[in-house]
Amino acid sequence: MSGYEARFRVWRGDERGGGLRDFTVEVNEGEVVLDIVHRLQATQAPDLAVRWNCKAGKCGSCSAEINGRPRLLCMTRMSVLDRARPVTITPLRAFPVIRDLVTDVSFNYEKAREIPAFVPPAESAPGEYRMLQQDVDRSQEFRKCIECFLCQDTCHVVRDHEENKRAFAGPRFLMRIAELDMHPLDAAGPAGLDRRRTAREHGLGHCNITKCCTEVCPEGIRITDNALIPLKERVADRAYDPVVWLGSKIRRWTSAP
Repeated sequence: MSGYEARFRVWRGDERGGGLRDFTVEVNEGEVVLDIVHRLQATQAPDLAVRWNCKAGKCGSCSAEINGRPRLLCMTRMSVLDRARPVTITPLRAFPVIRDLVTDVSFNYEKAREIPAFVPPAESAPGEYRMLQQDVDRSQEFRKCIECFLCQDTCHVVRDHEENKRAFAGPRFLMRIAELDMHPLDAAGPAGLDRRRTAREHGLGHCNITKCCTEVCPEGIRITDNALIPLKERVADRAYDPVVWLGSKIRRWTSAP
């Protein structure tokens, strides 16, 4: 791809409001959208606010929406975008705007604090933990998350319904609960915190498995198939399986004084 002039429409404004501004900017071979944003800052819009850090797709800072799709600015190559159409860059829609392309994602950190941490087994000291490799592999996929919050942004449960945020943690943190529930050494089982109850309390029932979170994940994590659906199945077994319900009743009756 040789150099060319591209049309950009970039959202400018703050919490009080704003709108799209038109720019024409030079694009060179091999560049990504973040390169163009930096060129805009250097040549035409020095006060344009944008988050970024590593420029390598590992920090999750430069999340935005490009032509309406949640993406990382640093991982979206200009060569995959249609030259004939303007490239529209807007802030993440699910979160309040601070200024320009920067949004307030503190909602996600609040939800992260609500998820009880891993509880190590009391009978094993640090360094003595042992797991099967298949269990390691199963949860390792979820550890690839860079917390870009694109999955949170695209999830229509919070994207289109602000009122759901209080009761719904979003796919990133439901995935975290699923990871802990799958962990063979996590001691927060039925006798403790009970991860499945935590999942219900954080709105797992709101998820209708449209897989939109999986589609935008830059790390290719199969959030829906490998985390949310298995978690839903285990929650349903615990909450609605008649055999499990009867077993809990029998245990309660036999343990009664």
